[in-house]
Amino acid sequence: MRDSVPHSKAYTGSSSPPDPDPSRLPAVPTTAAEVRATLARLEIRPSRGMGQSFLTDPFVADAEAALVDLPSGHPIVEIGAGLGQLTAALLRRHLGPLTVIERDGRLARLLRRTFGERITVVEGDALEVPLPAAAAAVGNLPFSVATPILLRLFAARVPRVVFLVQDEVARRLAAGPGSKEYGRLSIISRLYGTVELFRTIPPSAFSPVPEVTSRIGVHVARPEELPVPSVPAFEETVRLLFSSRRKQLRNLIPRVVRPEAVAARAAESAGWPPDWPSLRPESLPPEAYFALARVLAARA
Repeated sequence: MRDSVPHSKAYTGSSSPPDPDPSRLPAVPTTAAEVRATLARLEIRPSRGMGQSFLTDPFVADAEAALVDLPSGHPIVEIGAGLGQLTAALLRRHLGPLTVIERDGRLARLLRRTFGERITVVEGDALEVPLPAAAAAVGNLPFSVATPILLRLFAARVPRVVFLVQDEVARRLAAGPGSKEYGRLSIISRLYGTVELFRTIPPSAFSPVPEVTSRIGVHVARPEELPVPSVPAFEETVRLLFSSRRKQLRNLIPRVVRPEAVAARAAESAGWPPDWPSLRPESLPPEAYFALARVLAARA
């Protein structure tokens, strides 16, 4: 998903601030027809399989820019700038300095022509290029790579990440224990910080029109040290415990700790509730898994 929030001023609290010289605002496509015409001129055919869509609602871009919530002078990185609608919204709010990462060379050249020296364009894959230091990252992410990009930004400890992704992914990021969406992604997201979700965005806000609803969220990084000694070891522990969601923890924890008696002592030392053996993985909060990771590291 590219360049893609709500359609009312009530959501952001205000409309985009006026530019002192409107004639200097860069021209970007703001309707479905303009998006299609621009893509045709660039000979770009969006891939539905990869979830590539381009924003056609400028109010969405402006609401995303408002959620960045930083004064001018703080470096910002935009992931997948596409045709530049979100880029323009960020510049209208005088946010930046702004670096955009765009994988498609045709779009990168378009962004350079459109915005000139107002932005720095990095042409490359957001999963591979070095991430510039930033106070915030923002992006409308293609569905096929949204999760790994977000996890990379979280791991980089970017203080604030404003994202638009498939609604299902957004709900998994923010889910709490006991819900059907709660799982590994929820726990890893909480490891690095907190997620707040905002209203959903209908498919009609994009071109081509996707088959799913999108949602905007904000991830705020944990300011203190991470609550686990080793992130790779913690991720492996969570993976093993959530590999069979329907099984009870008594049957899953031996995959992490052997023998069974040692596993029981580890769970007790981590402060797990007395009835933990009969619980399923989604019943415990992230903090319970953080505590287990610390106990296992100490035992090792």
